[in-house]
Amino acid sequence: QVQLVESGGGLVQAGGSLRLSCAASGRAFSRFAVGWFRQAPGKERDFVAAISWSGDTTYYADSVKGRFTISRDNAKDTVNLQMNSLKPEDTAVYYCAAEHEPPWSALLITPDEYDYWGQGTQVTVSS
Repeated sequence: QVQLVESGGGLVQAGGSLRLSCAASGRAFSRFAVGWFRQAPGKERDFVAAISWSGDTTYYADSVKGRFTISRDNAKDTVNLQMNSLKPEDTAVYYCAAEHEPPWSALLITPDEYDYWGQGTQVTVSS
């Protein structure tokens, strides 16, 4: 079992930045692939970014490519999502998710591929 807690959400103006963190406890986070998803009211949960548990591969949704960066700090059992040039359409609840030891460089981009989820953190971008 692993417990995930997201932090760093908040209210920001368009063009601003936020840094989300996903902190893990319970098991060595270094052995988990991690993804970020987001869900706006009335919409499905959408993929945002993923990082392999090897840490050497990342993947982004087209809508955030070039603006968001996912990274991991295994020494601190955290995965971060740096979000720059935020837009009102980025407004959503952001969730981190983790899956234990998928193939080494696998990138998991659908919610069904993850067994563990955090509670989410709200990001609101005003125009």
